[in-house]
Order: sequence, then C-alpha cells, then structure tokens
Amino acid sequence: MPEAEIKSPYEYSSEYLTDILRSVKTIAMVGASGDKTKFSYGVLRVLHETGYHMIPINPNPALNEIRGIKVYNALREVDQPIDMVQVFRRSEELYGVAQEAIEVGAKVLWGQIGVYDDNAAKLAEDAGLKVVMDRCPKIELFRPFWKPRLDLTI
Repeated sequence: MPEAEIKSPYEYSSEYLTDILRSVKTIAMVGASGDKTKFSYGVLRVLHETGYHMIPINPNPALNEIRGIKVYNALREVDQPIDMVQVFRRSEELYGVAQEAIEVGAKVLWGQIGVYDDNAAKLAEDAGLKVVMDRCPKIELFRPFWKPRLDLTI
C-alpha cells in the first residue's frame, strides 16, 4: 500500500507564491545555521546562489558569518531594509518573530515547512504583511520546473 501524502492545511495559489518570490530581494533567515548538514544551510545557499540577498539571523555569539555572509544576532540589529523574514524556528516562536518582522518593516513573513501559527499569521496580515506558512521557498522557487515523468521505470 502506498504511503499517504502529507498535505499542509495551508494552501496558497501559485500566483501568490510566485509574486512573493519575484518581488522580494532581501531575505532575513531567522534560524540560519552554519552547519552544512542542516536544511536551513542548504536553503540559504540555494537562495543566495539564485540571487537573493540573504541575511542570516542566529543568536549564537560565536557565529559571525555563514558562507561569507555576516550573521546578525536578531532582526532588530539588521541595518538595511528587509523584504522577507523566513523562519527556521519552532512554531511556538513564530508569533514573536512576526512581531519583530512588523517592527523592522518586512513585507513578508514566511514559515518554513513545519513552522506555522495562525495567531502569528493574523498578526502579520493585520499589519499588512503577506504570510506563507509550512512551505519552503527553495521548493516553491523551483516547483514550476518540476514535471512528472510517468514514463520512467523504477
């Protein structure tokens, strides 16, 4: 019996996601890791190599840079405009990150796969931010290029 597909309760149109990914230039990644085995490192790498200006956020005082990019301890410390705040933290922390994203004037709050909080989404949306939860921008960025190949043998 095939495994059941795990489906997120948060649905977004491809137009909505595409508009966000085309409009943002600067992405602050809360929970960025310098560990190359972590998923957040891979997402940061791909988004950076795709042309986004990445700003890693990690409170570890020993972490000064990731891939040659300066690491900030908090969103409030960033000294430039932020278009999107991408969150690689537990869902319980999303509300606080949403508050900070509003304070710094971000336009988008994006919760990584597994990161969602309806109250955080409402707070951000009420402040005028676009919100995406439980999705990966790296996956969404390349989704239009994925075509099923039903003719391949296994």
